[in-house]
Amino acid sequence: MPRFFDEAEFEALTAAAELLVPGDEDTSAPSARDVGVADYIDTLLGAFTFDPPRIWAGGPYSGRHGGAASFDDFIPLSPIEELAWRTRIEGSQGQGEREFNGSVRGWQERYREGLAQLGPDFSSLDPADQAARLDQVPEFRTLLYQHACEARYGDPAYGGNREAAGWTFIGFTGDVQPRGYTDVEVLGRD
Repeated sequence: MPRFFDEAEFEALTAAAELLVPGDEDTSAPSARDVGVADYIDTLLGAFTFDPPRIWAGGPYSGRHGGAASFDDFIPLSPIEELAWRTRIEGSQGQGEREFNGSVRGWQERYREGLAQLGPDFSSLDPADQAARLDQVPEFRTLLYQHACEARYGDPAYGGNREAAGWTFIGFTGDVQPRGYTDVEVLGRD
């Protein structure tokens, strides 16, 4: 169940992300759907529906290589961090404390506008027509691609990189603490 998007927006977002990050069976590259790009973006835009907000994952260990699994324990934000992240995500909304550098269109507004410009039938179109529509909104396409890359290769604690599929694809072991790297692993790198 999405935190920020409605079901139709989530479906359109998933289809648009799949165009930008398609899977490849020949190379085993995971697609946007495989790594959960839409889930990552939805969690990011709905970060303040969680307590504490899902901005900074805890630590020091994820539990994937030992240690207590504390990445899922998100860290409370300081007042200035909350102001900065709310402005980035929600926009300035005419609030003076958020407009010290002028008006800001937040990611929530930019995603809603971009998805609306794709049209309510976007998910039902064939991929060529979807790509043509996505090309009509280059600012949205750029924002979506940036977040799709974060979702594919970021830490799974943030809602993307499902089952570390992006890391597996590029041969990245991910966080290895508390084990660290052995001398052989460090010296054997090209």
